[in-house]
Amino acid sequence: MMMTDEQYVESLYKEDASLEAVHLGIQEAGMQDVSVAAGYGRLLTMLAKMSGAKAALEIGALGGYSGICLARGIGEDGHITSLELLERNAEIAGKHMAEAGYGGQVAYMVGDAKESLQQLKAEGRRFDFFFIDADKEGYPVYLDYALELANPGAVIVADNILLRGRTTNEAKQGPAVQAVRLFNERIAADERLLSTVLPGYDGLAVAIVK
Repeated sequence: MMMTDEQYVESLYKEDASLEAVHLGIQEAGMQDVSVAAGYGRLLTMLAKMSGAKAALEIGALGGYSGICLARGIGEDGHITSLELLERNAEIAGKHMAEAGYGGQVAYMVGDAKESLQQLKAEGRRFDFFFIDADKEGYPVYLDYALELANPGAVIVADNILLRGRTTNEAKQGPAVQAVRLFNERIAADERLLSTVLPGYDGLAVAIVK
């Protein structure tokens, strides 16, 4: 049976024990595993490292997979603020982060991400790296906040911007699809950003704040 391009890429890399533990923990908790794809997880680490980011904001923690990838990129003196709607998810993510050796580098804010973002704005917080992987209807709002909270040169990354083919299917007009289309259009057109969209896996938007 012929492999997909993504399967071929993944076959080149050895199993990552810490990240496999996250997948197992998510499964044991009965959660839906919608963690970032392994290839894009590696890219997160690379982008964070190449950009020199030290303060990262993660919108959507799930089980801690992307948190580990970010922590590897920002180094021992970096810190992640992670926004997660559900207390249980934050606890599971925190457990996995600690087991991977990064427990001291992450702080969770539980609740509606929009409220947490407003709090961060009120506190005057600034970040070097943003990873958006949460409710799709919120993506345009999350982009607005990222631009307000960004240091010059900050990197903004968003996952699942193709929605498993729904984004490019004109017959699909649900609120999540329309929100992601708007997000993609704004990422491409906003003059404050240098950006691209990667079509592999389920799509990834990458932008740099000028």
